Amino acid sequence: MKARSEPTVLGKKQNFLGLKSEFSSYHTSRIVVLPVPYEHTVSYGAGTGQGPRAILDASRYVEFYDEELETELCKKVGVATLPPLNLGKSSGERAMTRIYEAVRKLLADGKFVGVLGGEHTISQAPIKAHLEKYPGLSVIHFDAHADLRESYEGSKYSHACIMARVCEFMDPSRIVQVGIRALSPEEAQFIRTSGITTLYAHQIREMAGWIPSILSKLTQDVYVTFDVDGLDPSVMPSTGTPEPNGLFWAETMKVLRLIGEQKNIVGFDVVEFAPNKTVQHPDYAAAKLTYKLMNYAWLSPK
Repeated sequence: MKARSEPTVLGKKQNFLGLKSEFSSYHTSRIVVLPVPYEHTVSYGAGTGQGPRAILDASRYVEFYDEELETELCKKVGVATLPPLNLGKSSGERAMTRIYEAVRKLLADGKFVGVLGGEHTISQAPIKAHLEKYPGLSVIHFDAHADLRESYEGSKYSHACIMARVCEFMDPSRIVQVGIRALSPEEAQFIRTSGITTLYAHQIREMAGWIPSILSKLTQDVYVTFDVDGLDPSVMPSTGTPEPNGLFWAETMKVLRLIGEQKNIVGFDVVEFAPNKTVQHPDYAAAKLTYKLMNYAWLSPK
């Protein structure tokens, strides 16, 4: 039987962190970055389709050395970056199937996958693929919005429906939402009755022990889906709906580190980044967030 050829990867001038080939080949890298520039259902600010490229461009200025963890993870485990997934005119269920298949193949090759969006709609596909590999999977969802609408503006595959779609194939009691501060009455009712754990932004400001309460709800294997609008607009203004009263950098890193130390982060996505040419620091912040997620994931044995 003819061996399957390795996927093409991006070179130093285009890949995540600007890595040389010795640290970014598909064969030797344990981490794979999959850019998915999908943008079909944005409802306020646009531009998420340019998010993956902007994150990759900014990442070339992120230091390899993580001073907090005292490691150059990218040199230890390798990070390969695939070309952006070409979905053509596919949208909705057809696009989600293609993203799912791409992630499933990477997982079958034993890779740790980080997906760069694109709008949040895409996250259901890698979550489904990871759930198949890790049946006890839990999901931690950082976001300003609950994303639990049954449909939005006529589409079940809107970015506002992503977690409702996830609840169709996994137990809602294994989903933890953090930083929520914008939702509909129907979504609030779903949260009350479904078993989802939701920590609203206003609760976080009032709870001294909110981080331990999150950890107790997560299973050992954890997938992180990170909508950048979960961060406060002072940290992350470059997103479609920058809701006030969001998470700040230090508290976000603290909870991600503790998840990495006490659980097993098996994959992640960073979505809803919409670059703005008038302000550049969010591009770097999104790239830094992506690399920190990789570093924290490696705090548990892989």
